[in-house]
Amino acid sequence: MKKIFNLAVLSCSVLLIGFTSCKPKASENQKPEATQTSEEEAPATEFTGDGHNSRISVDWNGIYKGTIPCADCEGIQTELTLMEDGSFERNTTYLGKDGETHNEKGNFTWDDSGSNVTLALEDGKTQEYKVGENMLFHLDREGNRITGDLADNYILTKNKTDARLENKKWVLTELMGQEITFEDENSQAFLMFDSTSGRVSGHDSCNRVMGSYEILEGNRLTFGRGMASTMMACPDMEIADGFNEVMNKVDNYTVADGVLSLNKARMAPLARFKLVTE
Repeated sequence: MKKIFNLAVLSCSVLLIGFTSCKPKASENQKPEATQTSEEEAPATEFTGDGHNSRISVDWNGIYKGTIPCADCEGIQTELTLMEDGSFERNTTYLGKDGETHNEKGNFTWDDSGSNVTLALEDGKTQEYKVGENMLFHLDREGNRITGDLADNYILTKNKTDARLENKKWVLTELMGQEITFEDENSQAFLMFDSTSGRVSGHDSCNRVMGSYEILEGNRLTFGRGMASTMMACPDMEIADGFNEVMNKVDNYTVADGVLSLNKARMAPLARFKLVTE
């Protein structure tokens, strides 16, 4: 029985050898057939059409700032806000020239690839930007990236945001080390930071206040010059005066356990606020 098994194995081996030895060899001059690449194996592109583009994948709405080179001035200081509803606001200041800030508002559109936006300006002209992660690339008139030694100067950088601080209501609880309470909710002093517009608004216990702000690295915080306010006169202005003094002094902040502290350097907090959930 063992001999019959060995003989069967030997016969199969001979057949296998014969089969493989009969396989024709490819000619040295014969070119391999081209292999068709399926759609799944196609090389990936920057925008694949499957929803992976700047419009879908990038948190693009917000404020972008930079200074664009200028032919006849020191530079064009630019602040561009892109809003989710497809509108924009652009402020430009020609440095070393008239010094005035020119404001433009309008709508923008996306290109088919979802990578570029085009601003429709008030003078009938347009300006195109390529949208990247936390930055906009100012494109030339043909819609191309600007190259060369000054290429980096044609980039607008997005303002830093902080979800712990922004788009929330903060009610004053402590001012210059003194506890603050409000019997009337309508007279509460509070602040709200809007991440989309870069504007802060609130109440100082007497008047409404509003202005601009910017978050910088290291939890630094700056408010725009000359916070605006209404001009009502109130019987007791102590809290309002102290509140506005803090706004002029603060340079950093901390957020922890539902408490916002506005600080000056490493000194004790100038003011504390509690988070209000509405």
